[in-house]
Amino acid sequence: MIYNSSQQWHEAPHKRVALIGMSGLGKTYLSEMLQKGGEWFHYSVDYRIGTRYMGEHIVDNFKREAMKVPFLRELLRSDSIFIASNITFENLAPLSTYLGKPGDAAQGGIPFDTYLARQREHRLAEQAAVQDTALFAHKALDIYGYEHFICDTSGSICEVVDGTDPSDPVLQALSNAALPVWIEGSPDHTEELKARFDAAPKPMYYREDFLLEKWAEYLRLRNVAPAKVDPDNFIRWGYGELLASRLPRYQAIAQNWGVTVAADEVRTIRDPQDFNALIGQALDRN
Repeated sequence: MIYNSSQQWHEAPHKRVALIGMSGLGKTYLSEMLQKGGEWFHYSVDYRIGTRYMGEHIVDNFKREAMKVPFLRELLRSDSIFIASNITFENLAPLSTYLGKPGDAAQGGIPFDTYLARQREHRLAEQAAVQDTALFAHKALDIYGYEHFICDTSGSICEVVDGTDPSDPVLQALSNAALPVWIEGSPDHTEELKARFDAAPKPMYYREDFLLEKWAEYLRLRNVAPAKVDPDNFIRWGYGELLASRLPRYQAIAQNWGVTVAADEVRTIRDPQDFNALIGQALDRN
């Protein structure tokens, strides 16, 4: 770790942190709060994925859909209109829409083979975006003059790295650039996340072996053909399975590469001073 004690952390002229954990536990809240303080640069891995690494895939998909509409088709073919992705830190819908959900096309699903191919694209994109952390930490100070840097990782980071492997290239790059900090939720938080997801299911990234296993299990349990799967039903069912599988993977990252803070602790943070104190405490506990 780039900081081994609270003293090192508090005395560091340039503080660099990478927040890790499930979406909904406070990563973006902390990142935006620190950025608004004026001294922290906020690097969003999801935004980097959706712009630098998957932006062209996303726009091509928009165009593919537009070409199905005769009116838009002619305008596109004559270069009369321009289609772009308006992805932002706050709105990652273009990326989610591209990933999609497998199942019945009549219910908004896409073929499983297409879904799997896009999952593979996302894996490579996320690994590359995480490895860009050092680049943006340097830019934050060199170009913009930000003294401190916070990396808001994707909730799926634990799916694209091996926290038990000391030579994992993605985690090596990340930990050399910033202090990995896992935000650990409680069982109550898990139920809260499930309820929130059930109300508004969204596309997710799954590591491939897990996805293939759960897809086959779902088809068997529901006795349904792949093309007749209800996309939202599969995503809802898969989310609960995914949460359980991610917990030990997050734990391995925290134990071998960084520190842990509780989601309840994060909810008490109101300013950069509170945040600095919390990271110092986490380092002491570690």
